[in-house]
This record gives sequence, structure tokens and C-alpha cells, in this order.
Amino acid sequence: MRKRRPNYRLVKIHRSYKVEEVARLFGIHKNTVRAWVKAGLPTCDSKRPTLILGRDLAVYLQARRTKNKHPCQPGEIYCVRCRAPKRPAGDMADYQPITATLGNLMGFCPDCEGVIYRRASLAKLPQIRGKLEVRIVEA
Repeated sequence: MRKRRPNYRLVKIHRSYKVEEVARLFGIHKNTVRAWVKAGLPTCDSKRPTLILGRDLAVYLQARRTKNKHPCQPGEIYCVRCRAPKRPAGDMADYQPITATLGNLMGFCPDCEGVIYRRASLAKLPQIRGKLEVRIVEA
């Protein structure tokens, strides 16, 4: 089973790992680990076998995970196509309830004109809304 994001908590920080051991730990190919080394994962030295300190591996994986996060501010909805938080076109969005307390904010991306969604609690809607004009759509 291939894991999309390796869990840095599996790494023992007081241990050094070979490339093959890191690959086995996360269930990934060893060439993926070698690509991480080329991309900036620090190694102990330039000798073979390549040894990676557990502490460096955990820090590297944490940095990779946080680098790709884009939290939405009030009034923003994340556009999957653009891979960035955007204010909906016309600053308008619809709230479609799913349950009594939970629903989706739906709008249109101003750049790619795709439909954008954001899961929102009805209780937190005033905080998430920001300056958006939100219309509540009944089922």
C-alpha cells in the first residue's frame, strides 16, 4: 500500500537510517528517498551507504507537509484547480445545508471559473463568511 504523505511521527529521531530502511518504513520506493536527498534531505556524509539521521528526516517531512498548506482566511474558499484560496466571483456564495449543523459554501472561482466549495458549520458561518454575501439555499 502506497502512502501519499509519509507520517513523520513513525521516525525514531535518535536513529540513523539507510535509504532502504526509510523506504521500508513508509512503504515507498527507495528511488523516492533518493529524490528527497537530491531535493535537500540532509545525509550524514557523502560515503556509502547513505545514512540519514532520524531527526533530519522528521524535520524534512514536516517542512514538506507544511509548505503545501494554504489556510483559507474569512471570505475565502479553496480552489482545487488553482491550488490556492480565492474570494468567490462577485463576493457571493451559496450555503447548502447537508445536516442541521453542517453544510457547504459554494461559489465560483474568479480565475478559472470553476465551482469552489468549503465545508462550513452553520454556527461558524458568520466567522467564515467575512465580507461575502451568503445566500442560504434550502433543499
